[in-house]
Amino acid sequence: MIYLALSILISSLLFVIFKLFDLYKVNTLQAIVVNYIIALAFGYFLSEISVEIRQIPEQSWFLGAFSLGFLFILIFNVMAITAQKNGLSVASVAGKMSVVIPVVFGIIIYKESAEPLKILGIVLALVAVYLSSAKSDKNPVKFKNLLFPLLLFVGSGLIDTGLKYVETTYVSEGAVPLFLATIFGFAFVLGSFVLLIQMVNGKFQFHWKNVIAGIVLGVPNYYSMVFLLKALQTKGMESSTLFTINNVAIVIITTVFALLVFKEKLIKKNWIGIALAVTSILLVVSSS
Repeated sequence: MIYLALSILISSLLFVIFKLFDLYKVNTLQAIVVNYIIALAFGYFLSEISVEIRQIPEQSWFLGAFSLGFLFILIFNVMAITAQKNGLSVASVAGKMSVVIPVVFGIIIYKESAEPLKILGIVLALVAVYLSSAKSDKNPVKFKNLLFPLLLFVGSGLIDTGLKYVETTYVSEGAVPLFLATIFGFAFVLGSFVLLIQMVNGKFQFHWKNVIAGIVLGVPNYYSMVFLLKALQTKGMESSTLFTINNVAIVIITTVFALLVFKEKLIKKNWIGIALAVTSILLVVSSS
């Protein structure tokens, strides 16, 4: 349980860091790219398996790592934008309600049971994302306010699903740091390519604070993934139960931070959305 607790605390910290990026006017993309080279270095040097870089494409998990690297750089940016534009609590709910996507994947691919409570939980999760994104109790949610939370919801769910599938199917326990390093490496390359395009178009402005911010983000980002994967290897605990505890706790912690530290104002719809978020996840786990 210690790995799960550490994963919860560090993952909650990531949302807070993204919020601080906005307050200190950090270039999010530059910081995220730096973050991935830091995470890459940690994963490569802490790996228990000695593999030359030219041998990495021969690993069975290579294509999975490439796909996840693409999702990482994309969804990390979406997470930052959501936290900055919609608020910390909205980003947390949208990202962590995505636990229902691995559940749906299990129903379709692994032929797991589709209990009524599980289906109800999935529906409530979608409603929760909608309500938590509201800016007014009287007016309907505008699409521009819903776009990034929905992208975060879908993207985070795909990452959780892909990470669990590739890790359990192809990655040995000792290869986890190298597997993560490869994911971060691909994310770094893709992010650097985007920055290169910005440089060519004259839209790139370098500031040292972006590098410092990337280092601050990179260390907890790496360990959040390490502790989550170690927690998933805990015997006697189903992944659906673990993801549920992990995600509910992160929603609660980040909401408390949003209210107490960043003084975010939540309207009635937001409170209902957060309550439905917690309820939906509990329903999913109770039916598993």
